[in-house]
Amino acid sequence: MRYRVLALDLDGTLTNSEKKVTEVTRRALSRAADEGMTIVLASGRPVLGIRPLAEDLGLGNMGGYIIAYNGGEILSCRSWSPVMRKVIDRRHYGTISALAREYGLTALTYDGSGVMAENIDDPYVIKEGYNNSIPLRRVECLERAVQWDAVKFMIVGEPDPVSRALAPISAAFEDELDVYLSEPYFMEVVPKGVEKANALSILLERLGCDRSSLVAIGDGLNDLPMMSYAGLSIAMGNAYDQVRSRADLVTRSNDEDGVAYAIDNFVLV
Repeated sequence: MRYRVLALDLDGTLTNSEKKVTEVTRRALSRAADEGMTIVLASGRPVLGIRPLAEDLGLGNMGGYIIAYNGGEILSCRSWSPVMRKVIDRRHYGTISALAREYGLTALTYDGSGVMAENIDDPYVIKEGYNNSIPLRRVECLERAVQWDAVKFMIVGEPDPVSRALAPISAAFEDELDVYLSEPYFMEVVPKGVEKANALSILLERLGCDRSSLVAIGDGLNDLPMMSYAGLSIAMGNAYDQVRSRADLVTRSNDEDGVAYAIDNFVLV
């Protein structure tokens, strides 16, 4: 078989609108694993937002992997041990929080149990908690509350102010951090060079594969790098227009078992 690694985004891709993986898609993943493919869940979610799903899918037995924080951390599902982890220098925490406040947006990050933010009533903070099925915790001052090495911050808000703030916030960190949109309302702030494609290149080397053996399926803006990197890129039917236009193939939507359709019609053929 030509393809050996299957990298899947989660929200809008593997999961449907109810944030669930259907039985049809579960069976398709099992068929791919039975054919020798390594399943990789590649998401902007933190580890605690991915691991329960990976466990539920049985990726430990399958020998799968997690790529969390848009590429900031790689974990083996067999051992739940990190393969790679990059963190943001603590001296940037105050600047990230201050810039979010300056532009009328909300900064958030993650502790061991959920999302931390100064304004947990922000609808996009609530959405991030919902996306990950994790609780929210209000803190008085985010940069003082984070007393550990964080892999990722997000700055969230309505799409127009987030779009206007992207260039100046990105410029504030120059070559030290990467700042980009994963959704029009989600701004990612991560260590330099952190993206799904770079993490996949590290994982492929570990697996003894090259990019021609990689299939990447996604729907979001943060999926574009890994889809451009993959030997075969497949966009979901519900993907953004620029994602669909740059993919090799387009499958059905996430509410029509698009991942299962792609596996059966494009991958295992």
